[in-house]
Amino acid sequence: MIQIPSDLNPDLVPLAFLLGTWEGAGVSDFPGAEKCNFGQSVTFSHDGRDFLEYHSHSWVLDEEGNKVRPLESESGFWRIDKDRKVEVVMVRDDGVVEVWYGELADQKPQIDLATDAVARTAASGPYSGGKRLYGYVKSDLMWVGEKATPEVPLRPYMSAHLKKVVTPEEVAEMARNLPDMPDDGIAFFK
Repeated sequence: MIQIPSDLNPDLVPLAFLLGTWEGAGVSDFPGAEKCNFGQSVTFSHDGRDFLEYHSHSWVLDEEGNKVRPLESESGFWRIDKDRKVEVVMVRDDGVVEVWYGELADQKPQIDLATDAVARTAASGPYSGGKRLYGYVKSDLMWVGEKATPEVPLRPYMSAHLKKVVTPEEVAEMARNLPDMPDDGIAFFK
C-alpha cells in the first residue's frame, strides 16, 4: 500500500510510491565486468523540500547469498514537475556524476529515465550514458538499468527486485489502524 506522509511536499505526491527503504537482490552482467548476483539496499527519503533524497548500496553475493564485497554506491536527488517530468542528479562511487531526465508513466507507478549529461573523473571507467526503468509492481520496487560505453552500445547491465523494509514503528501504526478483530479471530475469515 502506498502511503503519503502528511509532511511530504505536495509536488512529490506522484513519487510517494518510492519512499522508504527497499532491499533485495539482482543480477549484474556487462562486457568487461564481473557477472554476479548482488544484494541491494535503496532508500528514498524526504525532508519537506521539493526533492526526494536517494541512496543505494549494492554488494556482490556468493552462491549461498552471502555478502562478499561492496559493488556500487550511488546517491542523488529526484524531482518531478507538474507535467510528470522527472529529473535526477546522481553521483556514483566510481567517479561518475549524471543528470537523468524522464517521466512518470500515465496512470501507473513507473518511471523511465535516460542520461542527459555525464561527467567522469580520471579514475572512473569508460561510460557514456544509460537508461533506467523503475516500477512499483505488486508492492515491490523493480528496476532495470542499461549502460553504454564508447566500446559497448547501450545494453542491459543490472536489474533488481526489491521489497520494502517495514520498520517496527510502521508495523505498530498498521496494527493501530486495523479494525477490531473478533475475540475468537475465526469470524474474521467467514
